[in-house]
Amino acid sequence: MKILITGGAGFIGSHLAESLIKLKEESYVLDNLSTGSFENIKHLISSPKFHFINGSIRDQKLLEELVDECELIYHLAAVVGVRLVVNNPIDVIVTNITGTEFLLEQVSKKNKQILIASSSEVYGKGELEALKETDNLIIGPPTIPRWSYSCSKLIDEFLALAYYKEKGTPVVIARIFNTVGPRQTSKYGMVIPTFVRQALNNEPLTVHGDGNQIRCFSHVSDTASCLINLMNTTKAIGEIFNVGSDKKITILDLAKQIKLVSNSTSDIKFIPYNKVYGENFEDVLCRIPDLIKLKKTINYHPVYNLDDILRDVIAFESAKLAKNSI
Repeated sequence: MKILITGGAGFIGSHLAESLIKLKEESYVLDNLSTGSFENIKHLISSPKFHFINGSIRDQKLLEELVDECELIYHLAAVVGVRLVVNNPIDVIVTNITGTEFLLEQVSKKNKQILIASSSEVYGKGELEALKETDNLIIGPPTIPRWSYSCSKLIDEFLALAYYKEKGTPVVIARIFNTVGPRQTSKYGMVIPTFVRQALNNEPLTVHGDGNQIRCFSHVSDTASCLINLMNTTKAIGEIFNVGSDKKITILDLAKQIKLVSNSTSDIKFIPYNKVYGENFEDVLCRIPDLIKLKKTINYHPVYNLDDILRDVIAFESAKLAKNSI
């Protein structure tokens, strides 16, 4: 089967491509390398089942050709990361909405199946202990830039479901929660690679706010497996699913655990949000997914726990450090 992955040179996209190659599927990766990296996929280039196209999700002619060629489409292309959302809101909104619009139009014309990678950010300020796919969504005001990403992903969901209801386009929507693993960059504010890099260099671990924010972290291999299983399940069509882990930890405890696992002598340093992201930044205290629907639909059982995640990230970052020191 020929499969298109938009944003396939990104962190999750590259692991998804890797998983599909292992399953003997033919993968076409579209990425303009704005936030993705060729380093993420260079180990796949030698495979005859792998094809890389350096291009934009906003290139309508290119999208038309690729959708015509492929049978399944995973749409992961997006502008992501808190720093980019705060500093470049126009690019976030335009890319995330128009790219999805162009793609859904082509997919609908060809009657192909598509998975839309949404985000836990659509829950906005929702801080229930277990966020369900049917919960009300509480988005902050437009004067606070971080909510532009939430709204852009939510519009993607509305648009995908509109194509499903109006045109019968087979769509699956995955709301991806915090996903971590090798190849994730700290460049855009991702917390675990940031802490690991700081710990390995014995630099202060910079905790934003008071560190009492609660998050759950899923290994990228588990996330990739979920996406593939959802696409291979007819019961998932026309539905929204939380994808992630429901094992919670505070950011402060996460920093302490990373110090311990990496044998680091780093201090923990608390930094106010306004020093990092400027004024008018809002964070969410608690974000935990309800995974009942995912478990019932694909019998989901994660393979990796947080210790596994940290070991993998520490090994990856240590190898990078060693390579850069040569």
